[in-house]
Amino acid sequence: PADNPWNTAVDQLPLHPRSADYIDSIGSDRTMHPDFGTVFEGAPLGIPYTVVDGSTAAVDIELAFDDSDPGPYPIPADAPIEGGPSGSGDRHVLVLERDSCRLYELYNAFPNSDGTWRADSGAIFDLGSNALRPDGNTSADAAGLPILPGLVRYEEVVINGEINHAIRMTARRTQQGFIHPATHAAGSNDDSAPPMGLRLRMKSDYDCSDLSSEIQVLCTAFKTYGLFVADNGSSWYVSGAPDPRWDDDALRDIRTIPGSAFEAVDTGPIIPQ
Repeated sequence: PADNPWNTAVDQLPLHPRSADYIDSIGSDRTMHPDFGTVFEGAPLGIPYTVVDGSTAAVDIELAFDDSDPGPYPIPADAPIEGGPSGSGDRHVLVLERDSCRLYELYNAFPNSDGTWRADSGAIFDLGSNALRPDGNTSADAAGLPILPGLVRYEEVVINGEINHAIRMTARRTQQGFIHPATHAAGSNDDSAPPMGLRLRMKSDYDCSDLSSEIQVLCTAFKTYGLFVADNGSSWYVSGAPDPRWDDDALRDIRTIPGSAFEAVDTGPIIPQ
């Protein structure tokens, strides 16, 4: 929906009272990194996704985490896996079923020989609704958020020249609390660390004019829609979908942008977990 948090601008929202603490925790002197592109170590670089229609068969999913949404899920046997079939990272699988506009996401997913899947966690999102997961529930992402809405995609950046949503990022350390629309925390008792779901915004006077056209598009989105802290990981790593058409050299320009170019905005109370 147009009023969904992912689609809501934050350029006019007030500064969070602990903005400086959160930026210092993430790393004010650390620079951004494009966690997407063409290929890295033989696998597509980024978090891939696939789109299916209502005729796609739903298959059983063996899920380890109790707060997962039970299957079946319409996930093809050849659905792309983050890091490739032999990847050892988060192994996200994202499937959008276009007819029902439902999003199915898995974390640490592995296909079985009979067409079923097994994963640590799974979540189903109705993309026509603003409903959140229950407080305390994770998803395929630590924050309990959907992943697909926050990915940077080639079509947006290069073809359309505009990103109209917030963008997913990771931080090296988070606190044991979350801000809606996040519903889950996976951090420490350090309240100077950012909570899951924290919204970050590039400062309006930060100059990106010398950077590649691709990164200028991202900068505009950073200033208008900002970023969501969605998972623990390397600080200031920006998530996107892999595409062989990306210009990796152009994307590397983002590495000149320091954490000090950002500020945290106040979007609601921190809910302890």
